[in-house]
Amino acid sequence: MLTVDALSKTYADGTQALSGIGLSVAPGEIVALIGGSGCGKTTLLRLIAGLDRASDGTVTVDGETVREPHPRIGVVFQEPRLLPWLSVADNVGFGLAGLARSEYRARVGRALERVGLAEHGGRWPRELSGGQQQRVAIARAFVPQPRVLLLDEPFSALDAFTRRGLHAQLLDLWAESKPTILIVTHDVGEAVTLADRVVVMRPRPGRLDETVAIRLPRPRDPVSARYEEAVRRVMAALDRSLHPPVARRDPAAEVRAGWW
Repeated sequence: MLTVDALSKTYADGTQALSGIGLSVAPGEIVALIGGSGCGKTTLLRLIAGLDRASDGTVTVDGETVREPHPRIGVVFQEPRLLPWLSVADNVGFGLAGLARSEYRARVGRALERVGLAEHGGRWPRELSGGQQQRVAIARAFVPQPRVLLLDEPFSALDAFTRRGLHAQLLDLWAESKPTILIVTHDVGEAVTLADRVVVMRPRPGRLDETVAIRLPRPRDPVSARYEEAVRRVMAALDRSLHPPVARRDPAAEVRAGWW
């Protein structure tokens, strides 16, 4: 269980990035975070990953408080961040120090096969396309079998066709060990394709606004009526977060307050 309790972040210059974030994500659940620019989605992921310190509140995984990078938490960034001096296979297996060689090879080989790169293990990262490099990064994140996997817009730089294929491969890897996944995205269709819940954030300061449950079987059909309805519900919640209702002027209340 991933639990975020009353999490806040204020920077040294006084900017309040997050305020009172409370979120629980069940084992094996996929939750998408979506919201306007500047609402603190990436900041929240960095705090959960232990890459930054919160001003207030706590993050726990299975009851253990996270204060720094944790072996049970994996992260996939917007860029692949592969090590250029290691082969594709060694990049995938980078976090497996201490495993027996046979287990190391089995895990790496299985992960590469899952992302369609079984024949590319001996190549260098520079020899791969951008989509292939991101597949290596995703395989590397799953190989240590984390309890929680955080993804910060991992498909944002890819074309729609490549992105769709990576969605399927991500879900295929997830189905094997069912880690808890928290993914930041700006793409509503991506959120509906992947997530069990979509959490919409509101900016200034960043806070949770609405949650939309996605009760659709996987794999999800992007042209079905139920899928399109889920997209509309998320879009409506996102619009409300960006354009909150303006309070109506009450002349009677102004008279009572003696505004003149």
